[in-house]
Amino acid sequence: MPASETRAEGIAARLSALGLVTRVEEHARHTSIEAEVPEALPAGAWREVLEVVAEADRFGLLASSLTGRTLWAAVHKSVPATGDVRGPGHQG
Repeated sequence: MPASETRAEGIAARLSALGLVTRVEEHARHTSIEAEVPEALPAGAWREVLEVVAEADRFGLLASSLTGRTLWAAVHKSVPATGDVRGPGHQG
């Protein structure tokens, strides 16, 4: 398992341990982790949640009166050491 995938799975597991339901999705250049954040999440738990997502390469919180609060984190996949690292569709 690549290191980036291990990191993403670890973040998801730690968020789950804090009582959040997580979704993990693989994308071409990153792995995303999403979790719905309940309104009743204790203030003390926020610190732990932020410590977990801070291990990701990017993270944020989407809040809407219609859909609630969704925490997201992204872990970049490793860039190949050789070859075309720009990927398809990028011109040089």
